[in-house]
Amino acid sequence: QVQLVESGGGLVQAGGSLRLSCVPSGSIFIRVMGWYRQAPGKQRELVATITSRDNINYVDSVKGRFTISRDNAKNTLYLQMNDLKPEDTAVYYCHAESTLSIYWGQGTQVTVSS
Repeated sequence: QVQLVESGGGLVQAGGSLRLSCVPSGSIFIRVMGWYRQAPGKQRELVATITSRDNINYVDSVKGRFTISRDNAKNTLYLQMNDLKPEDTAVYYCHAESTLSIYWGQGTQVTVSS
C-alpha cells in the first residue's frame, strides 16, 4: 500500500513563501503527481500537476507564483509557493496516479495571514 507523506505547511504572512514536499512510500511507477487544496466551505481544487514526462499544469490563480517540481532521484514532489495571499489558505493535498490506482496524502495546512 502506497502512502504519500506531506510536509512543509504552516502559517505565513501575505507575500511570504512556503515549500511543500511529498514523498511516496513504496516503489511504484507514478504517471502523474500533483497538489490539490481545499479551503473551508469550498470544494477541493487542483493547484498543479506534473507528469512523468514533466508536462506541467497550473490553476490560473497560482500561475507565476507557485512552482511544482519533482526530484526523481529522491522520489519527492515539491510545491514552491511564493507571494502567498490570504486566499491561498487551505489544506493542501498531495496526489499521485499510477496505472492501477490513485493516492492521496493526509493533507497539510497552509494559512496565510493578511
